[in-house]
Amino acid sequence: MVHKNADMAHIIRENIRGGRGKAHTDMVFGPEDMHGKATLFNRMTLEPGTSIGEHPHEQDAEIYYVLKGSVTVYDCGTPHKLEEGDAMFTCCGESHSLVNDSGDTAVILAIVIA
Repeated sequence: MVHKNADMAHIIRENIRGGRGKAHTDMVFGPEDMHGKATLFNRMTLEPGTSIGEHPHEQDAEIYYVLKGSVTVYDCGTPHKLEEGDAMFTCCGESHSLVNDSGDTAVILAIVIA
């Protein structure tokens, strides 16, 4: 299955999980495309100050992978600076959040797996 960028749904999501600001989201693959293997595969562009609020992953898991820029992630409340090429994995009842506290645009992949 091939998805061209021009054919992807481009959505602006506000205040994700209680966070701040607007995330420009490109749905790379939707849940129906991934046949139960994953529920979300999005590229997200986050302007400075944009955040994703803290949330747990009980029955699923989430990966954040930084494509551009830098962000601060909170792994069960502990902050970590992630830069291009860095990643975070959250599962088993752990919680996480993210903030673009840099002065530049950040781009991440967010993938939720079943």
